[in-house]
Amino acid sequence: MHTTHVKYAAALSGIATVAVLLGPPAGPASAADDSSPPTLTAQTSVSSVRAAQEFRVFGESRHMPPGTPVSLQQQQGTRWVDLPASVRTTPRGTYSMRVVLGIEGRNALRVTGGGAVSPVVHIMVQPGSKAPDAARPVAP
Repeated sequence: MHTTHVKYAAALSGIATVAVLLGPPAGPASAADDSSPPTLTAQTSVSSVRAAQEFRVFGESRHMPPGTPVSLQQQQGTRWVDLPASVRTTPRGTYSMRVVLGIEGRNALRVTGGGAVSPVVHIMVQPGSKAPDAARPVAP
């Protein structure tokens, strides 16, 4: 009988070793999403506008809560300048803002918010009738 107990003990200790090597059961897939960094995309509704002509900047957010504020920035020289254009992300993680620019030429824009910065997008601003200094907010 003693031999039988040793066999069972050896078998049980082998199972315990396997459980230790495998570790605890993995959590839900969303646990990995919690550690993913927030991201933003950005696009313009057109590639070229006249100064003071309205267009849209829109995109998606990932790994940030709905309602996160996102703001538009414009590159002026070597600096990124905050423009008076800001909205909150929707429950689906999207955003869309109306923009009016007055600096003629190729403008570099990006969107920031929730700890993320979008890739840079460009829009060409052609001469227009009356141009504001940089951008002016437009009611939704």
